[in-house]
Amino acid sequence: MDVQGFHHVAIQARDVERVTAFYRDLLGLPELTRHHRPDGSLRSIWVGVPGGGFLAIEAVSGEPEPLPFRHERPGYLLLAFRIPRASRGVTVEALLRAGVPLEHETRWTVYVRDPEGNRVALSHHPED
Repeated sequence: MDVQGFHHVAIQARDVERVTAFYRDLLGLPELTRHHRPDGSLRSIWVGVPGGGFLAIEAVSGEPEPLPFRHERPGYLLLAFRIPRASRGVTVEALLRAGVPLEHETRWTVYVRDPEGNRVALSHHPED
């Protein structure tokens, strides 16, 4: 094998536009492209991730499954994005101003949820 790095992560969302706005407008990830089905309906929106790769937000019709922030179910847990230590305060202020509550904080990481409940971490680990 010759794995050369991270390519993308895909998440499913009932409200693709709203979830995209969280990652694009609040977190600042650039929108790369939109994909439509043959009938013209929106299938997915891709946003870029600094350092390479992208997040594909894929349209589905089901309801998000509510789970506690910490749980014992195997599988996807969270998306973790790197932030500079110096911008942590500004990041927290922007989240709170946007009405995004903090789920948890540690010495290095702030944890929130996107509009459909997906867990998101903003971390400066191991930078103190």
